[in-house]
Amino acid sequence: MKEVKVGLIGFGTVGQGVVKLLRENREDLSARIGGKISLAGVADTDWKRPRKVSLEKKLRLKNAEQLIRDPQVKIIIELAGNFPGVKEMIIDALKAGKWVVTANKALLAKFGDEIFSAAKKHNSEIYFGASVAGGIPILRVLREGLCANRVQSIYGIVNGTCNYILTRMQEAGLDYSSALREAQEKGYAESNPDADVEGIDASHKLAILIRLGFGLNLPLEKIFRRGISRLSHLDLQAASELGYRIKLLAIARESNGLLEARVHPTLVPEESLLASVRGVYNAVYVQGNFVGPTLFYGQGAGMDPTASAVMSDVMELARNLIQGRPAGRIKPEGYETLNPHRLKLRPMDDLIGPYYLRAWVKDQPGVLAKIAGILGKHMISINSVIQREVRDGKSVPIIIITHQALEKNIQKAVREINNLKVVLNPLQLIRIATELE
Repeated sequence: MKEVKVGLIGFGTVGQGVVKLLRENREDLSARIGGKISLAGVADTDWKRPRKVSLEKKLRLKNAEQLIRDPQVKIIIELAGNFPGVKEMIIDALKAGKWVVTANKALLAKFGDEIFSAAKKHNSEIYFGASVAGGIPILRVLREGLCANRVQSIYGIVNGTCNYILTRMQEAGLDYSSALREAQEKGYAESNPDADVEGIDASHKLAILIRLGFGLNLPLEKIFRRGISRLSHLDLQAASELGYRIKLLAIARESNGLLEARVHPTLVPEESLLASVRGVYNAVYVQGNFVGPTLFYGQGAGMDPTASAVMSDVMELARNLIQGRPAGRIKPEGYETLNPHRLKLRPMDDLIGPYYLRAWVKDQPGVLAKIAGILGKHMISINSVIQREVRDGKSVPIIIITHQALEKNIQKAVREINNLKVVLNPLQLIRIATELE
């Protein structure tokens, strides 16, 4: 039986999952690829840290270069995280002729061109299926399963931390701070949660989804981004009463040669499948021009689901090595010609849709009329209004759902409304995804 030796860099949560999967599913892996995958060694800088998965002492290495320079190692699995030097490490492995598997979405979103160019130049391979949505094989779906389609839109719940927080705010009536603290206690959120709750992680994943779905390399700074930290329980409750759920969505949507690329809280119709995605689970909705709407659902993070995605890539590469298939059979993006439809980015100002607006205002007559007047002045009509009971005798929330409106006009109106003396806090603005109905 032919053998493919792999080297693992990083023995954190996902790295441990990879070793665990290699042990438990060894026979199945061999039966599927027609060969044996063996672990040559694991490089990590800290072997004193306790782990859930044991590892033989002979496999423990401190220097990743030992694996990169070992001629017997054919595949490098990079799970070291986003730290200085990891990009150079991956490029060194590609230069050495190794085929690389990584889950490093931040690195790929920022330096994808450089890394993919190195793979092509040195006749190597790089696979990254675990970089988006954990155990959901969405990148393989875009690159291969739906490759006969022209992708029209992608809507993704791709950050489990945010989805857990929003689920708990919705179902348990928690405020944002309490839901975040609970997520941290359960290990779903970092001590510094900004990358998750401010939408940074989701924007990295959206950049990768756009590469594979639309063949377009979009710089991160071109992706509009807003997080969930300003949401209140009142917003979740009001959305429910109006027939919606609030989700942090990563959205890529093409029409008339223009691509929308945005990450922000979104009101999703409660009858849509995305609205039912709870807790730390992820889901990605893809609309193709021939296949129509499709939905992919599963665990988006964690030891076992992410290890599953990593090993799926390893198995594909090992199968190709065993069968003597050349590198570069499918380009990393799945496109031989990038940006084939010559898409341009749609400015956020040109976005059109309905909006949710929530304001805390002084409890006095005529406030709603003033707000409605400003909205009307900017060509924004009101669909519905919710006025809550007085909370403290001085302030009251007003919630407005608009009809279709231009983002530029909404932003102008919001600025003007915020300057009213009767408005006590900056207006909350949430976009509504009616196209998911």
